[in-house]
Amino acid sequence: MNLFRNVVFIAAITGLVAGVVLACMQAYATVPLILKAEVYEQAEGGHSHDHAAAPADAAGGNAMSSAAPAASNTMSAATPAPAAAAAPAEDEGWAPADGFERFAFNVVSNVVTGIGFALILVAVSEFAGGIGNWRQGVFWGLAGFAVFTLAPGLGLPPELPAMPAADLTQRQIWWVATVIATAIGLGLIAFRKSLPLAILAVLLIVAPHIVGAPQPDSFETPIPEGLHHQFVVAVTLTNLVFWLVLGAVVGVVRGRFTGTATSLRDSFA
Repeated sequence: MNLFRNVVFIAAITGLVAGVVLACMQAYATVPLILKAEVYEQAEGGHSHDHAAAPADAAGGNAMSSAAPAASNTMSAATPAPAAAAAPAEDEGWAPADGFERFAFNVVSNVVTGIGFALILVAVSEFAGGIGNWRQGVFWGLAGFAVFTLAPGLGLPPELPAMPAADLTQRQIWWVATVIATAIGLGLIAFRKSLPLAILAVLLIVAPHIVGAPQPDSFETPIPEGLHHQFVVAVTLTNLVFWLVLGAVVGVVRGRFTGTATSLRDSFA
């Protein structure tokens, strides 16, 4: 029970810090791009594509980008109003209001996500002896970034509103398979000094990309290519910082509260 309590304690502190950092970065890096994309979406008559984020953004890659807030921008007067605009808007359900309310909900979402990833990071790292300091934490954070953001993002890059996407279930399956294969592959490379296992690790890492991620039937979108490129870069960089902070804080908190204990099982008397 002590081990479980210690893992949860460290994950809670780490997730709180990393989640707040991520939410602040999103407010300046990704949310403005989402607002711009929603202007294009509204110009298309408000048609909603199946651009629900793959688990990487709700729990890792795309899931780290903030939920699309309602655009406050308006189209230029020179832009003709779409015919569909005259139709009554569909009830899309409740959504937090723009401004502080939306930012607060984004913070809560990111903190919960951060705690979940921190639980995984602490639990897995304990099997390898634990994260002793912030430097080790940075390396573990880079591994988490590679597993949950970089590898899935190569096949399923973050999506903006009004962008086409493949079936959500198929994307989720591919995302989970990619995360598991990449994690096992990196683990074999890091902890098993064997040529056959190293070859197996490389095969596991590249296999999902050889199979290929599910793709939409059409890639037609009103979103400019430059805007999407900026969004992909912004999401990738904010997730990189998130994982570095997550790993470093785990190392600091674990080292501070375990003292001379070699494992979490022996700490927190």
